[in-house]
Amino acid sequence: MGLAALTGAALSASPATSTLDVSVYGLRSMKGNVLVCVTSNPKYFPDCSKDPKSHRAKVAASDAGKVSFSGLTQGTYAVALLHDENANSKMDMAVFLPKEGFGFSRNPAVVTGPPKFKAAAFLIDADEVSQRVKMKYML
Repeated sequence: MGLAALTGAALSASPATSTLDVSVYGLRSMKGNVLVCVTSNPKYFPDCSKDPKSHRAKVAASDAGKVSFSGLTQGTYAVALLHDENANSKMDMAVFLPKEGFGFSRNPAVVTGPPKFKAAAFLIDADEVSQRVKMKYML
């Protein structure tokens, strides 16, 4: 095989992809769904529903122990979760506090508002990467 053939093969190789396993714990009930949003774009964090490149899943709370995403291009990502207990596909609020549970990759402290992308960001640089996310409840 000539050098040109080797160079052409290297150029056409697709970028490395990985699987992300998100383990969820601390759910206060098995009602409703857990919405999981994975993004590599800080502009769309934590609500990545408008990110065309995001990876999303809706899982029954009773099945939310582990959610996997495959085919992710290696890079920096952040995960946001919502325990949508009444299954209306949105975060319900009471005054300024969320009524439902939420969680973020790397489990950053949450005081006022969601964390910044940087606080939840982690590197996907292996075939399989995992994040263990604890659900938090304000009310």
